[in-house]
Amino acid sequence: MLLRVGAAIPLVYFGFAGTAGAAEQSLHVALCLVAAAGGLLLLLGLWTPVAGIAVAIDELWIAFSPHFSQMYDQRLHILLAVLAAAIAMLGPGAWSVDARIFGRKRFEIDGRDRHR
Repeated sequence: MLLRVGAAIPLVYFGFAGTAGAAEQSLHVALCLVAAAGGLLLLLGLWTPVAGIAVAIDELWIAFSPHFSQMYDQRLHILLAVLAAAIAMLGPGAWSVDARIFGRKRFEIDGRDRHR
């Protein structure tokens, strides 16, 4: 939950702040809205793998686009992309909307039965 909150708050903040500053550039506004909406979904823990991958792609697009790299700090967007990808791989966690709707599942990686 702490990882989700730590990644989602900057995504929501910079997403909404970016839309206010560039109303004349529709691509910029669209990318900022994807980041803000994905940040809200990550904050709630709703559709976490899908939202995490979408935000990671969006943040990498912003970081490596020549048009946007002049406007923002590239390292921040790379960090947010890495955090969003990590959240997508880890899953929503116990305190999330996904856990309430779909239930919490535990994955065994090694395949051995530990209860024998």
